[in-house]
Amino acid sequence: MQTKENQENFTIHTLESAPEKSIELLEKSKKTNGYVPNLHGVLAESPELLEAYQQLHGHFTASSLNKDELTVVWQTINVAHECHYCVPAHTAIAKAMKVEDRITEALRNGTELPTKKLETLRSVTLAMVRKRGNLKKENLTEFYSVGYGQQQLLEIVLGLAQKTISNYTNHLAHTPMDEAFQKFEWRK
Repeated sequence: MQTKENQENFTIHTLESAPEKSIELLEKSKKTNGYVPNLHGVLAESPELLEAYQQLHGHFTASSLNKDELTVVWQTINVAHECHYCVPAHTAIAKAMKVEDRITEALRNGTELPTKKLETLRSVTLAMVRKRGNLKKENLTEFYSVGYGQQQLLEIVLGLAQKTISNYTNHLAHTPMDEAFQKFEWRK
């Protein structure tokens, strides 16, 4: 099979074209998703980066955050970074995780979330992105007042590490949208 290349000449690797160290990682992606997402195909150029991304994803989804909270962290970062690929991808992921559409739509559109706790999570996540982790005491007080603790604060850092890999890679590569995500296209 031929490799697909996008407009910036980043190769979207397939199982046939990937560097040897990436083949097993792409097989894992295919087993998990039913296909190799274009992002994973781009990341495969650097087996270490693809492996780091997969590991961070596994660690973040195993964190103490529930499916709604994972979605809030992911999508807050995706929207803040204006990621054309990850906002639609995580819309599809949220649907698969059975996250309420009103949560997903509020995150995509920057409107109010249904609970104070989720809104606080978004606010603190956004402050982490914008302030590079230099949060004000008010941010922390609000975060802790709705029931989150230091563990969840550090888990936002974990989600941010994962999303920085995917968002920045997609900006560099102009990763084309997978067919499964096209119906959830998003622009800021």
